Amino acid sequence: MNIFRILGDISHLLAIIILLLKILKSKSCAGISGKSQILFALVFTTRYLDLFTNFISVYNTVMKVIFLICAYITVYMIYVKFRKTFDSENDSFRLEFLLVPVTGLSFLENHSFTPLEILWTFSIYLESVAILPQLFMISKTGEAETITTHYLFFLGLYRALYIANWVWRYHTENFYDQIAVVSGVVQTIFYCDFFYLYVTK
Repeated sequence: MNIFRILGDISHLLAIIILLLKILKSKSCAGISGKSQILFALVFTTRYLDLFTNFISVYNTVMKVIFLICAYITVYMIYVKFRKTFDSENDSFRLEFLLVPVTGLSFLENHSFTPLEILWTFSIYLESVAILPQLFMISKTGEAETITTHYLFFLGLYRALYIANWVWRYHTENFYDQIAVVSGVVQTIFYCDFFYLYVTK
């Protein structure tokens, strides 16, 4: 653990809380991509299967449980509780364009060919592209609510802080995870695209 990792986790959690509060306060899912939220729920589900096999720390366990619960609550809000406010027409990104290559890549490029490791690798690859349906929706409609942009900003900040975390760990622990770093850089590039959209739209 280091300050960049902790700030990254806080930024990630803050992004999710901002999104949930936006939905609860406005009683609307307008401008939110349900498909991106399904992908994030899938990311957390496949990444945190080690909750049942490995105990790292109380902090680690609590954060994993919070992210899982929040992800499923968000999906429930969009597709059940406030489904009438959900803009399914503009949330039209084809998920198979992401899921098929990510699944194939996780079998081809992983640390070890075991079910848990393949699923962890799948979650890393999927997280790097999970925001694309949301960005596609913003570019399609040409607008985004302020609160939605705050959510995206803190998600982008989380990724930037995690890159700083990897740099720090490389210099202090000589630790380098190529899969996580490359996927994280790709994801950060997509958030740069969001900032471009934010400025131009």
